[in-house]
Amino acid sequence: MVIPPAFKSRPFLMYWIGHLISIAGSQMQLWALYWHLRTLSDQPMVISGIGLVRFLPVILLSLIAGVAADRFDRRKMAIITQLALGLVALFLGLTTSWGAMTLWMIFGLVFIQSVAVAFDGPARQALIPSLVPRENLANAYSLTSIASKVGGILGPAICGVVIAFRGLQWAYWLNAISYLAVIAALIAMGDIRTVIEKKTFEIRGTLRDIREGIEFIKNSPIILSVMILDFFGTFFSSANTLLPFVAKDILHVGPIPYGWLSSAQAIGTLSIGLYLSQKTKLLRQGMLISISVAMFGLATVLFGVSTSFWLTMLALILIGAFDGLSSIIRNTARQMLTPDAMRGRMMSITQIFFKGGPQLGEVESGLVAQILGVPFEIISGGVGCVLAAGIVVKKFPQLWKYRGDEAIQDIS
Repeated sequence: MVIPPAFKSRPFLMYWIGHLISIAGSQMQLWALYWHLRTLSDQPMVISGIGLVRFLPVILLSLIAGVAADRFDRRKMAIITQLALGLVALFLGLTTSWGAMTLWMIFGLVFIQSVAVAFDGPARQALIPSLVPRENLANAYSLTSIASKVGGILGPAICGVVIAFRGLQWAYWLNAISYLAVIAALIAMGDIRTVIEKKTFEIRGTLRDIREGIEFIKNSPIILSVMILDFFGTFFSSANTLLPFVAKDILHVGPIPYGWLSSAQAIGTLSIGLYLSQKTKLLRQGMLISISVAMFGLATVLFGVSTSFWLTMLALILIGAFDGLSSIIRNTARQMLTPDAMRGRMMSITQIFFKGGPQLGEVESGLVAQILGVPFEIISGGVGCVLAAGIVVKKFPQLWKYRGDEAIQDIS
């Protein structure tokens, strides 16, 4: 196997290793958190609560975080946010071990964590194009997706074993330790050259920069259309957060099988990521994005109708594969069409869509599942995802025609 081109960059390789370890820990904590919610309550509505506290910081802070990522050192911002995330994980573990954890305490800690994530996402995503040559950027995002999905397999799988044999608190503690990997990588890579505007952080200039970012997106039909696909696709098909209820109440399995089900989507995405990491060029990228989002919705319908462990596992693998294909291409398209000086703001607006969609979708999923049942929520979400893909393609015909080799926009 040929060494992927992006790995020839030492800073990117260091970032990739740290990212892999950190994602494994974060995914371990995420699925432990969902299981924790199910142990504290048998009402699906608790998913709505966790979705709301994860959504609010994204809406309130993402635009400011994007301006910060374009004005200040992105590497140092990422170090600070990773430290904050590690402290939240540490406190989650301590509170759980003391037997003092309540639903409201979980909501509060997750809110603090989401504030840190709102600033972490734009800084780290905007940093990647500075770590590799432009021609290797698609490869870098494919490899980053692979790291995310390997971590997404290892984290949930280990989570089930850790919960079964050591308790929930250890899932949180191990995640706290994992953040040290990214911090070490960011420190070791040293200063990274990026195009940033070093200005004082005053309100008028901040609002002007936010407006510039919004105008850039409005005048970029490809970027805008994939953001909308991000939002509606993940909003309608965010029912995987109901997996603890599916595992316990429909499939009747314990924490270890639950861990494997939690890993299934990452297995699918890893498979497609490995394939794409060996590709130097993808043709008809807009068409691939559109079709993969629709297939993502159909796989979600299969997940909703399944009452078998293995069929559910297959459905989740397919969800992960189609989601991985579309997300890799979407990430690459956004970065390729955005100048470096605008990337932080672009990523912050993108974050509202790709993080806001699933988190607002969690609110919707919990409420609908509470009223109409878990299977109905999952099936209807999959149908909604397919319809959303068709509407976006009709509204933005440029997306279907997008090849992937179009020139970057001039914003001077």
